[in-house]
This record gives sequence, C-alpha cells and structure tokens, in this order.
Amino acid sequence: MNPITWLWGKIKAHEKVHVAWCVTGIVGCLMLYGVLQERIMTMPFGEGAAAEVFKYSLFLVLCNRLTTCAVAIVMLVHDGKYSEIYPVAPIWTYFAVSLSNVIATTCQYEALKYVSFPVQTLGKCAKMLPVMIWGILMLRKKYKAADWGLALVITSGCTVFLLTGDVKSKVSESLWQSSIYGLALMLGYLGFDGFTSTFQDKLFKGYNMTTYNQMLYTTMCSSILSMLGLFSSGQLPLAFSFVNRHPDALSSMMTLSVAATVGALFISYTIKTFGALVFATIMTTRQFLSILLSCILFAHPLTGGQWLGSTMVFGALYYQGFAKKDGGKHGAKTEAPPKDTERGEAAAQEEPLLGGKQEEK
Repeated sequence: MNPITWLWGKIKAHEKVHVAWCVTGIVGCLMLYGVLQERIMTMPFGEGAAAEVFKYSLFLVLCNRLTTCAVAIVMLVHDGKYSEIYPVAPIWTYFAVSLSNVIATTCQYEALKYVSFPVQTLGKCAKMLPVMIWGILMLRKKYKAADWGLALVITSGCTVFLLTGDVKSKVSESLWQSSIYGLALMLGYLGFDGFTSTFQDKLFKGYNMTTYNQMLYTTMCSSILSMLGLFSSGQLPLAFSFVNRHPDALSSMMTLSVAATVGALFISYTIKTFGALVFATIMTTRQFLSILLSCILFAHPLTGGQWLGSTMVFGALYYQGFAKKDGGKHGAKTEAPPKDTERGEAAAQEEPLLGGKQEEK
C-alpha cells in the first residue's frame, strides 16, 4: 500500500486526529499568509540605500489569483470533472464577483500602508454588519434581534480597539493618514467584501454551480481585471522591475499565494467534512492567533483597551458559532449572514475566494 494512502487512512480513522489535521492546515496556512502579507507590504526589501518597500498591491492580487486559478483547473482535471470547466452562469456575473473581490482585496493590502496588521485583522471581523445590509438589499433576508445584537457588539469591540491604542502602520507617514486613509480603506474592504460574499451566495442559489467552477471563473476574471488595472496605471513594469531587483520579494509573494490557495482547500475540506461550526471556531481562533503573532514578530504592543475590544469581538464570534449548536435557542434558524471562508481575501479570498454558500454543503 502507498505510504501516503496508509497515513491518510490512519488520520481519517481517528476523529480527533482528523480535526487536528484540519486545524493545523487552516491555521498554519493562513497565519503564514498573514505574516507574509504584513512582511511584503510594510517591511523594506534590500539593504542600506537600496532598501525599498513594495507598493504595488494589485500585483500581489494578480499573483494570488493566478495561483488559485491554476489550482482550480488542476483539481477539476484531476477529479475528471471536465464539464465544470465551462461556465454555468453568464460571464458578467463572474466578473461582478471578481471586480468587488479585487477591490476588496486591494483595499485590504493597501490598508497595511496606513494601519497596523492587528487593526486590519480585527477590522475584518466587523464584516458581519455590511453582509447583513447587503443580504437585506439583494436577497431580501430578515435577521432577528440576536443577529443585530451580535453585529453591534462586534462593531463596538472594533471601535474600542481603534480608540484606545496605536493604530498606525510602520510605513505610515502620520497618524492623520492612518485615521483617514487607513480607515477609509478598511471601510471600502468591508463594503465590497460584503457584496462579494452576498453575490456569491446569490449565484450558488441561482445556478447549479460547484465551488471549483466559481473558484475557477472568479479568479480567472480577477486575474484579467488585475492585469488591466496594472497596465492602465503603468504599475506592471514597475512591479516587474521591483521583483527583478529583489527576487526574495517574488519568493515571498509566491509563498503567500500558495499558502492562501492551500488554506482555501483546507477550508473547503473542513466545511464539507465537519460543518460550519467547527470551521467558524477554527477561523476565529486563527484570527486571534494571527494578531498575537503579529504583535510578537512586528512589535505591535496592545493597550488594555485594545485587549478589551479584542475580547468583545472574539467573544461575540465564539458565541455566534456555538449558539448555532443549540437548535434554535439563539435564533439558529435565522438566515445568518454567509461567512467569508480567509475567505477565504480567500473568504471572499481573504483571503481565499471559495464562496459563502459552500458552508451549507
């Protein structure tokens, strides 16, 4: 017997080991993604006078999407699902998801020029509110008071975090830039990311669409849009020139893209095997650990008020996850806002773009 097949059989035979394997895959890949994201966007490449900071966020989006697109094709061919290579929805719908996702991801990367990684990561937890708003506008969904209460607690926790400590990025020139540009970019991320996951949800409901089919065409369209943006802004030759001067930057970008894509596959497998509750718990833990790791590696000390804000946010997220287990005691039958599978940018592609609806599969 193939050693890999034998080992995989042993892992699946023990549920705790199986869950641990999924946790290790998701947390490991997405924490690596977070560290590399901060490294690429805030730390200089090169030494002395030749040191410079990477500025072309759209090029990073392009690398990420091309990698995910290639993996989606390989997975479809490997599984023999050749029919799923063809689009099952009008191309414009894939482009709509892609455009909002590219804008959201670019805002996410650009925000690191103005706000610290802990601020960016915690801010992404506040996406519940815009997703609910988009759900009402696009899908005519209705939410119970418990859902609005959770969204309010999470938003309040983020606000406490912002108001009680340093939010400035290491490469931001002033606190004014952090306060205005950084927060504007985070609001842009939340708005467009909420639209992305809601529109994905709508596509899954309206068409017989699989995860890999949507993954393939949205990332393909995202690659085209990113390339057009780089060409029209004149950034493509500048980005190529940068990675030519600093090959280690390209290595970091490719590692980031692979980590995001592999993390997306772990996310898809975990949701399919163990359900949304286990996945939500893992992702909440991963976000908290990412903030801690960033504080250690990149020297982002948190104040007492920021720890309070973090506790409010992650406490509400854990409550939201475990409340679904109570069979309706906490509004489990409410049409809860689709979670971004960090995507998922993924989530929406956190990080990785896989589609919120797959949590129900």
